[in-house]
Amino acid sequence: MRNIIVLGAGMVGSAMAIDLAKKHQVTLTDLSPKALERAREKDHRLHTRHLDVGDKPELERIVKQHDLVVCAVPGFLGFETLKTIIEAGVNVVDISFFPENALELDALAKEKKVTAIVDCGVAPGMDNLILGYYNEKLKLTDFECLVGGLPKVKKWPFCYKAPFSPVDVIEEYTRPARYVEHGQVVVREPLTDCEYVEFEQVGTLESFNSDGLRSILYTMPHIPNMKEKTLRYPGHVEYVRVLKESGFFSEAKIDVKGAMVSPLDFTSKILFSEWKLGETEEEFTVMRVTLKGKNPQGQVEEVIYDLYDAYNPETQTSSMARTTGYTATAAAQLVLEGLFAEKGVFPPELVGKRERCFEFVLNYLKERDVHYVKRVIVSKK
Repeated sequence: MRNIIVLGAGMVGSAMAIDLAKKHQVTLTDLSPKALERAREKDHRLHTRHLDVGDKPELERIVKQHDLVVCAVPGFLGFETLKTIIEAGVNVVDISFFPENALELDALAKEKKVTAIVDCGVAPGMDNLILGYYNEKLKLTDFECLVGGLPKVKKWPFCYKAPFSPVDVIEEYTRPARYVEHGQVVVREPLTDCEYVEFEQVGTLESFNSDGLRSILYTMPHIPNMKEKTLRYPGHVEYVRVLKESGFFSEAKIDVKGAMVSPLDFTSKILFSEWKLGETEEEFTVMRVTLKGKNPQGQVEEVIYDLYDAYNPETQTSSMARTTGYTATAAAQLVLEGLFAEKGVFPPELVGKRERCFEFVLNYLKERDVHYVKRVIVSKK
C-alpha cells in the first residue's frame, strides 16, 4: 500500500481517488469542503484535506509527504502546480490539460529525478498512448482522433452538457486548431471543416476542428498527417458559431449601464446551468482513433480503435470521469509498480511505445469495463 495524494475533488478527481483507494492510502484535496464531503460520502476510505494549490510553500510541503501525486486541478492552475510538484521531487500523473507546453519542464524533472506523466486522460491521453504504440510497429503516415462527451438526452438548443466549466469548453471553440498536413503544421479556425460521422451505438455525430494534438506536434514530427476533431450532436456547431460571431465569447469588457462586463464572463454564467452535467445525469464518451502506415512486410495497415462508454449508475460515475480518470490511475499504477520509471516529463505517446505499458493500461481499463475495440484493415497499396 502506497501513500497517494489527489489534487482536485471534481468529478474526475474524486473518481480517480476512489479507484486508487482500492489498493492504496489516498488523500483527496480541494478548496471546496462540499466537493470533499461528496467524495467522502461515496467512499469513506478516502482521507480529505482542504488545500489551496496556489499556496506554493504549503503545496510543496504537503506533496512531499506522499509517494505519488495525481493532479486534476483546473487548466489555468495546472502548469504552475505541476512545476511545484516536480520541484518538490515527487512523481506525478497529471490530467490538468493546461495550455502551456509541459515538455518545458522536462529538464527540471530530470534534474529532480521525477517521473511526470502528463495529459493522461482519454483525449489527450489514450489516443496518444495508441499512437505511441503503433509508431513502433508501423511507418505511420496518418493519425486521426475523433472524440466527444455527450448527454444521452438531447436538450434543445445546444444538445450538450459538460462535467467541467463552460469557460474550458468555450476555449475549445475559440483557440485556433493546429493540424499537420503533408509534414507541415497548419492552423485553422475552430468549429470549421464540419463533417458527419456515423457511430454504431450513437448514430450520426458532427465533427469539427479543435486544437487537440498538443504534445504530439513535438514528439511525432515525422508523421506527415495528423489531426484531432471534436464530436457533438448535429446542429450544435451552428448555434455556437452564432454566439461566437456575435461577440459573446469576447474577453474585452463592455459598458452595461455603468458596469464593465466581459461578454465571455456573462456567456459563461448563462451557459453554466444550460451546460452543467448533473451528478447522476446519463452521458457517454465516444472516440475513434485511426492510424495508417506501412507494416514491415510493406503492406498498408489501417488500425482503428473505437470507444463507447456510458455513465455507470451502480457507482454513479460519469463516463468522462471513467474514461479520463481510469487512464490516469492506470498510469499511476505503472509508476507505483515500477513498470515505468524513466525520469523526465512524458506525454502518453512516450509511455505507449513500451508494449508492456500499453497492454497494462488497456487491461486496467478493461477490468473497469472501459473497452477499446480494435479493427485492422490491410491492403497491398
